[in-house]
Amino acid sequence: MRNLLRPSFAVAILMLSMQAASGQLLPQTPAEPPAKIEIQAKAIESFDPREPQRRQFGRLVFRGGLELSSSHKQFGGLSGIRVSDDGRFLAVSDRAHWLRGRILYRGDAPVGIADAEVGPMLYSDGRPITARGWYDTEALAEDGAFVYVSLERVHRILKFDYGKRGLLSRATLVPVPPEMAKLVSNRGVECLAVAPRGTQIAGALIAIAERSLDASKNTRGFLIGGSKPGLFSVRLTDEFDIVDCAVTPGSDLLLLERHFSWRRGIAMRLRRVALSDIVPGAVLEGATLMSADMGFQIDNMEGLSVHRSPSGETVLTFVSDDNFSIIQRTILLQFTLLDK
Repeated sequence: MRNLLRPSFAVAILMLSMQAASGQLLPQTPAEPPAKIEIQAKAIESFDPREPQRRQFGRLVFRGGLELSSSHKQFGGLSGIRVSDDGRFLAVSDRAHWLRGRILYRGDAPVGIADAEVGPMLYSDGRPITARGWYDTEALAEDGAFVYVSLERVHRILKFDYGKRGLLSRATLVPVPPEMAKLVSNRGVECLAVAPRGTQIAGALIAIAERSLDASKNTRGFLIGGSKPGLFSVRLTDEFDIVDCAVTPGSDLLLLERHFSWRRGIAMRLRRVALSDIVPGAVLEGATLMSADMGFQIDNMEGLSVHRSPSGETVLTFVSDDNFSIIQRTILLQFTLLDK
């Protein structure tokens, strides 16, 4: 879609393309070396085209956005992202590829992408993880030199020594609770974050399923490692599903959610949960910080990152998964998170 999808027919096509992309198994191919690519960027100057001057949306203030495109065959499908304070980013696509680069700014607004590279994720044997039939790489977490990636359909988590080998780093399997095998095939872990030092769950991997329900109809969550491993859950409301998460400098967990209906199309929502509330046995809900439907400049928003700007502001970056579809867009949006 070029701008905003309004007709129900177009929304139907969009949903079908999402379902097809999530279920596909691509042909297995030999590992390709990381490649430099060109990414074109078109500025998104207003988050709400109906009120171009409006900047605040809930507890978020719009800084700017980009509509991204590239002729490279592996560009797209972005489902997780982490952005540093110098604009460098690492993202994962749901076709098990890395994308890294640098966001260019004019003032606070993003204006382009530089130094972009793509490469396949490798397993410990040096072959692409797709050679094992592993796709649907949905979530990304950082812990110093290491990064973690979740595999939604096979319910595994991979660990990469990214700080040492970059895009050539090789994955090892992270031991996960046996309960993770109970997750629904296409509704597995899409939220992955590392609890920071100074919290009661420091060092633990926080993993939350998109929509895999427990006996109380809440989606399942896991604390993996750390001093208090165990299970918890998150209450889902208004038919929103969890598609990513990130930790703020103030020790909150932000939950990015997506909703789809044939009548309304796609919507996004952001909730905030205190890390201190995440303990084994907890049922989390949290407060809504912002929500947006297709009247706004959104697409299939699946990736969320948090970083500090040079001036000390908390900046949120959202990225969309276009499912490698010509009727969807890859867009990157940035907001400032207002203090509580």
